[in-house]
Amino acid sequence: MTTNQVLLGVGLIVALAVGSQVLASRLRIPAIILLLPVGFTAGAITTDVNPQQLLGAAFQPLVSLAVAVILYDAGMALDLRQLHGHTRRIVVRLIVMGVPVTLAFGAVFASLLLGLSWQAAVMTGTILVVSGPTVVGPLLGFVRPAERVQRVLSWEGSLIDPVGGILGAVVFHAVVASTHRVPGYQLGQFLLDISVGLAGGLVGVALLWLLLRKLRLGEVLGTSAQLASVVAVAAGCDIIREDSGLIAAIVMGLAVANLRGFDVPARRPFFETLVQLIIGLLFISISATVTPASLRHLILPTLALAAVLILVTRPLVAWLATARTDMTTGERLFTGWMDPRGIVAAATASTFSAGLVAQHVGGASKILPVTFLVIVVTVAVYGLTAVPVARRLGVTRPARARPLLVGGDDWVIDLGRVLRSLGLDVLMWAGFDEQRQRISQAGLELAPGELLAAATGRGAQLEASPPSSCSPTRTTSTRSGPPCCKAAWTARSTGWAPGCPVTAWWSPIPAARRCSTRSSPGTS
Repeated sequence: MTTNQVLLGVGLIVALAVGSQVLASRLRIPAIILLLPVGFTAGAITTDVNPQQLLGAAFQPLVSLAVAVILYDAGMALDLRQLHGHTRRIVVRLIVMGVPVTLAFGAVFASLLLGLSWQAAVMTGTILVVSGPTVVGPLLGFVRPAERVQRVLSWEGSLIDPVGGILGAVVFHAVVASTHRVPGYQLGQFLLDISVGLAGGLVGVALLWLLLRKLRLGEVLGTSAQLASVVAVAAGCDIIREDSGLIAAIVMGLAVANLRGFDVPARRPFFETLVQLIIGLLFISISATVTPASLRHLILPTLALAAVLILVTRPLVAWLATARTDMTTGERLFTGWMDPRGIVAAATASTFSAGLVAQHVGGASKILPVTFLVIVVTVAVYGLTAVPVARRLGVTRPARARPLLVGGDDWVIDLGRVLRSLGLDVLMWAGFDEQRQRISQAGLELAPGELLAAATGRGAQLEASPPSSCSPTRTTSTRSGPPCCKAAWTARSTGWAPGCPVTAWWSPIPAARRCSTRSSPGTS
């Protein structure tokens, strides 16, 4: 390709990715509903939007590294302290039961409906196991289901991605190396992949600890250091064992989110923007590789396969996973109506199908177009029906404004009691353990998270300015300054910190939640 063709192709991919996301935000629909057909159409009508020609052999490795960055960001959103009791049990069951059941249904019906060989059918079933935060997260943002349901589905989507990616690599190697008759060979390969990923994750955590904890890099350099660390560690792991970098990325994200001492801002605009751009570029690029000719004679059988996954497999998995838990019937039913496929399914299909085609596996050329159609169908079905289904089942959170009281002093708790007695749905947050305990003992709803930005929800915007007696330069020490200033203005929170009571009216909006605060230094 000429230089002009490369420039035109790259420019079109970026413009289509961002343009689709902008249009989707205006139409108030998940962006993936537009990204997939836009990428497919662009790839069909022009040869310039062809990532395999633009990037050559670098395309698949770049896709793998991009997915690793996405999983790292997803891991940073997972707070292990919220995964307890029945929530932990449900998530574990969704992974342990959901993976083999979905794989079995996908493989059997792929073979029956599409006429694939057993090797290609098992590979297809393995690829269709994954869901993913790139699709589940935006859908949950639109639906706003009950907090427990949102935690369960977010955890499942983030954890099943690396598991599915590693399982896909194991199945791929097992199919290619089917001449190996050594007992336990496949299990040994799986454990080897897991071991490499975990070891790489530990190395990455140590590197991030050095960069973020010891060197105390600022917000800009800290974000760059995180990105470089994830890419370097994931690349090293993938060199040793293919797709083991996904495990390393999720381990690094979980560590940064849950280990004490990591000084990472609650709001990371650059990183969030980067992840959003990567998601758009990946969906446009991968869907552009699917040709109209490859879909011929596959549409009706694939629709039947998607119907089995949506109407039979997922409800069965959800019902088994939520059995004998404290989830309501509506929450259990909605869990069974949320399993869209996302970018990891597309990336693994793009990678593994090419390898199986090279090995002359029967039906391997159908894997990518079938996966593409399943992604389109599941995203369209869940994306267009999730909101009315959630409302019908009564599992949505109220969208009305509610007062948020920040602080755990006695007068703040008394104010919360008074507001609740007036019929208001009061939400409270405090950073100190003793204050949080007093709030719980008072029977008031306590927002989770140690940081105010986390308590109000990821993506919330807090508007506040400290009193004239409280400036950032005077609040670096928690032992000086007026009471309202103690530990008030930290680099990790965009609002007031523990010890600085604030009253706020929190108006949750599906697309963007905004929290307008008013400082209350002594009276209210």
